[in-house]
Amino acid sequence: MKVAHIIFSALLLLGFAMPAMAQQVAREQDIADLRLGQRVMVDDGSCPAGQIKEVTGVKLTTTGVARARKCVPRMGTKK
Repeated sequence: MKVAHIIFSALLLLGFAMPAMAQQVAREQDIADLRLGQRVMVDDGSCPAGQIKEVTGVKLTTTGVARARKCVPRMGTKK
């Protein structure tokens, strides 16, 4: 019973962590459908060295989800 509780807790934590991971694309046009609150890193070279463009779904409008763009520090190594 205790092992099942530990496994359930681990899966629950993993479920919360997965949506928080940001995906990375090469062009902003590659983002098909951005959801509200979703963050996508765009490596298109438009930001200064050591930074990457972060596109976030910020507001629900009649035409879809409005996007906000900003340059943020690049975390980790480039893949």
